[in-house]
Amino acid sequence: MFFSFAADGAVASDPAKIVGANACAECHKQEAEAWKGTRHFKTFSEMPRKAPAKQISEKMGLRRIKSESVCLNCHFTMQQKNNRQEVVSGISCESCHGAAQDWIKVHSGFSGKTAKTETKAEEDVRWKLAESKGMIRRHSLYQLATNCYSCHVVPKEGLVNKGGHKPGSSFDLVSWSQGEVRHNTWYSQGKENVAADAARKRMLYLVGLGVELETGLRAIGKATARKTYAFEMAKRVDRARKQLAAAAKAAPDVPEIAEMVEFAHSAGLKLKNDRSLTVAADGVSKLLASITEKYDGSTMAGLDGLIPKSDKYKGTARKAGAVD
Repeated sequence: MFFSFAADGAVASDPAKIVGANACAECHKQEAEAWKGTRHFKTFSEMPRKAPAKQISEKMGLRRIKSESVCLNCHFTMQQKNNRQEVVSGISCESCHGAAQDWIKVHSGFSGKTAKTETKAEEDVRWKLAESKGMIRRHSLYQLATNCYSCHVVPKEGLVNKGGHKPGSSFDLVSWSQGEVRHNTWYSQGKENVAADAARKRMLYLVGLGVELETGLRAIGKATARKTYAFEMAKRVDRARKQLAAAAKAAPDVPEIAEMVEFAHSAGLKLKNDRSLTVAADGVSKLLASITEKYDGSTMAGLDGLIPKSDKYKGTARKAGAVD
């Protein structure tokens, strides 16, 4: 299972198929309110005004942050309007769940019936159709993680070496997904913002580490200079390898973890080694796809001691409640 990446490495979203967050918020009011309290939402207005952003844009020779592609893919959502691409929000629903034009009506249509009259078989067909049209649902953990890491590990060498941009966030799927960005309110009908259970956290932790490893390997393969970017990507890969090695010992009944570590050590972390690094990254990718298909986390209790606790969560999850 592989994904479409833009020229600078970030997962590509077609602006022509972006419907915008307001279209999602018509039904997902609680989820939209949670989003509005996040840095994902606030980057639309706050990021271009920050001094570090201005300094980076000057070094990169950019005149306007919201009109230069080097910033747009990761910091904003773009929509095509009247044959022009415009920034319409910060990191939004479709940044994670996919451009919605082709699937938004399918996923919410109850097969032409109502929630009470649609059969289980019809519902299954509806979800499969929505996914085939590009919808990324919560169970598609590898795809979701790939979207996250495609930006939280900076995908463009020049931004770091020339612009002085940080090479990425100190990112893991558990502490970030369970903090301010958590919006798991749909199935409780808005009554509570449900935290991930233990099994889900294990999968978040494991798949997140695997995607960080894969992303780092690909980044080193594309690096061209023995400078900060390549060094920092090598550090990320080495850290992910060590964490996965610990996970392999903690969950020996999941042999794919140890196999990922083997792939990670099969290619030298050096410049001009793109072919070997890509082979290693592709191997990790296939194993991650296998893990998400075969396991649900219920048999991985050994990972619990490795997973970040609630005091490490990034921000505070919004409590569900009334929405005007």
